[in-house]
Amino acid sequence: MRYNKLITALLLGAIFTHIPAAYSQWTGPRKKVEKRIDLKYGPLTPAHRKDEAMERFRNYGFGQFIHWGLYAIPGNEWNGVSARKGAAASEWIRTWSGPTAPKNWKNIYDQLYKQFNPKGFDAGVWARQAKEMGAKYLIFTTKHHDGFALWPSKYTDYTVQKSPYKQDIVKQVVDAYTAEGIDVFLYFSIMEWNNSNYMSKAPSTAGEKAKFAKFLAYTRNQLLELLENYPQIKGFWFDGTWDQSWIQAYDFTYKLEKELRDKHPGLIIGSRFRNDEYGKRHFDSNGDMLGDYEQGWERKMPKEFEWLEGRDWDCVMTIPPNGWGYMKDWSGLYTKTSDDLIDMLMNCVSMNGNFVLNFGPDGNGRMHPGEDRLAKEIGDWIKVNGEAVYGVRHAGLAPSRLGYFTRKEDNLYLTVFNRPVNNIVRIAVPKTATEVPVAAKLLQNGQSLELKHVDMGLDLDKNTYYDIVLPEVYVSSKPFVLKMQLGSPKTQSEKLMDAKM
Repeated sequence: MRYNKLITALLLGAIFTHIPAAYSQWTGPRKKVEKRIDLKYGPLTPAHRKDEAMERFRNYGFGQFIHWGLYAIPGNEWNGVSARKGAAASEWIRTWSGPTAPKNWKNIYDQLYKQFNPKGFDAGVWARQAKEMGAKYLIFTTKHHDGFALWPSKYTDYTVQKSPYKQDIVKQVVDAYTAEGIDVFLYFSIMEWNNSNYMSKAPSTAGEKAKFAKFLAYTRNQLLELLENYPQIKGFWFDGTWDQSWIQAYDFTYKLEKELRDKHPGLIIGSRFRNDEYGKRHFDSNGDMLGDYEQGWERKMPKEFEWLEGRDWDCVMTIPPNGWGYMKDWSGLYTKTSDDLIDMLMNCVSMNGNFVLNFGPDGNGRMHPGEDRLAKEIGDWIKVNGEAVYGVRHAGLAPSRLGYFTRKEDNLYLTVFNRPVNNIVRIAVPKTATEVPVAAKLLQNGQSLELKHVDMGLDLDKNTYYDIVLPEVYVSSKPFVLKMQLGSPKTQSEKLMDAKM
């Protein structure tokens, strides 16, 4: 993940007078393109794919992200110095510099592969935990920005094969999760910090162009290798594509995306893989999405459903404030609770998104105890309420202060986070609606609930209301779901004579 101090500060509540254009598209509705232009390197797929693979993607609802690599060995600190005392964030710790950094730190980090021997790693344990938690798909780091490959790539010596562990970790993960019925997407970083042929700036001299051409060929070879080695995968989740070197390679990236799709029909690729010939990333110069789903919602979500304009999307989220790789020490940090995460999950699926929760295993291949606890709590909740999570769509109703609406066929769900003190859950429905709640029950136990139509008679109010009465004896320490059956309205608001002032 990109360690961006601006976004970190923004999430902590800092006030800025200017937000860079690269991020402003995720802070409000997108600005419409006034005049379309001719583009050679626009989207390769339709804006809203209708094939089986994409329909499956839309139905996931909840996924797991795993960041694992050499950075799990430091665990966000080295010799007692953590990211809070000057080191870089977990998976970015190789970039650590300045007075707090150890001498020759980058070389120290690059030699960590000689210590990588996760004897506690068991992909089956991970996969079973993910299934119990309710994850329907996994995004797994094949290699992060440090370039260390967790599979025995033929195109570099900087791989798990050269470590004491030696075994193909990617294969174990793909096989274990697939066996549990969980689809796998592979995270792949384009940038590589210790690759001598990589450069961040656009190559200008003949020598630089020759070097970077070698890097591009290497990248292509690795991606095709992953498709060949692990044909079960459903897609790629790309990262590290913001440098000018990659941006200026738009002809290469366009052809590479086409080749990947030709090799693997149905492959799903997010919007951050490439850009058009004018350097526009995620969305081209005409405002069309480059990829199959919107991939910019990293640790953030749209405030309004309308911002998405019907696009597919995911939200990837950390448990600590901004730590993707393993963090030994969670003390002194606010780590998200299961209530926080369930709230984000339901907010996300209510707007047709997939919520993807990140885990950062330690250097021995074990999850953080806090992650184990959260996985159990979330899984217990989803076992009861998953019907409101999976395969659902935006309900088309105004947002409720009580919680989040989702819909599946003729069933409407309201996940209640804020229980009314009078135990009356009031649902606002447009007066023009042809489908309204006609029955209600608690999803948890199937108990039928009293439902009545309430015509409030508010002047200029476009809504009518349906009240669901909660039993006073019903107690829940977690959010709970009301399931409503939708049907035709049984009554119409009477047209009363307006009083004249």
